[in-house]
Amino acid sequence: MKLYLLITGPKVWAGKATPVFFVVLAFLLGSAIGAGAETSSSLLSPLASSALLLDAVSKDGRICAVGERGHVLLSLDDGRNWRQVQVPTRETLTGLTLLDNRLGWVVGHDAVILRTRDDGEHWEKVYDAPDDDRPLFDVWFQNERRGFAIGAYGLCLRTLDGGDSWQPVIVSEEEEWHLYHMASSTNGHLYIAAESGQIYRSDDNGDSWITLPSPYDGSFFGVLPLEGDVVLIFGLRGHVFRSEDAGTNWQRLSTGTVATLADGVKLTDGRILLAGLAGTVLVGKEQNSGFAAIPGPGRRGIWAVIETEEGGLICFGEGGATRLALEK
Repeated sequence: MKLYLLITGPKVWAGKATPVFFVVLAFLLGSAIGAGAETSSSLLSPLASSALLLDAVSKDGRICAVGERGHVLLSLDDGRNWRQVQVPTRETLTGLTLLDNRLGWVVGHDAVILRTRDDGEHWEKVYDAPDDDRPLFDVWFQNERRGFAIGAYGLCLRTLDGGDSWQPVIVSEEEEWHLYHMASSTNGHLYIAAESGQIYRSDDNGDSWITLPSPYDGSFFGVLPLEGDVVLIFGLRGHVFRSEDAGTNWQRLSTGTVATLADGVKLTDGRILLAGLAGTVLVGKEQNSGFAAIPGPGRRGIWAVIETEEGGLICFGEGGATRLALEK
């Protein structure tokens, strides 16, 4: 989840933030803008699993996590042990996606895009644009050939050949808002959560986009489609909204927190989990009944969360990966 680059330019989100939020933003900002081209491979480090991790995916018993300095980590035992693999960049990596057929893609600063064909063991660089000063925040693939990468100042790239080539796509003609997270629904809607309350939806696999009415003028960092046309949008200062009509109308859900929310997942038992800054972890039901806090990993910020095969949680963020028990 991609809130850590909110101040990559003159536009600032609506609302206020805590000092620790600015510290994290400033650190990551320093490595994103004006960093210049980076051609070196990542350095293998014994401390990589405890460094800042920004996204993670679990697929077919394998967990992959990415973060600062080009760190890519793999786990085959539900996150108990991690093994770093070398990749052809030292740029901060911010988002990833894995498909069932051994394919995966990672994006990050300098608009770098990496691809794996062997479940994350080896990676090749298929795109970068270090002179553009627009980092990528998230990547989504419909199948092995068609995918999107989104990022700062309205940057949206599309590939129709599995990542061999990428072309720019315009999501909105109005402003070059930062695009933070992309997710698809079970009935074919594709959503983007963006800066300053912007929400976009495509009903034709990303060929065209519409701007949805927004219930809030603060930034959204995550979108979580549920069943049918039900979708959650969440972000700054603990704001969560629910729509039952694919984003036409929204209802605010209670969270009891003002901590910024960065990631969300639907658990196997049907509950919804959201996580974010200050170690915030919230659990709620799919119905519009609001959320309640559960114990998290201290005060460390969480940028991504996944459910383990055993029904627990792994939180990724400051300090690396932290396993948490999840009460039924």
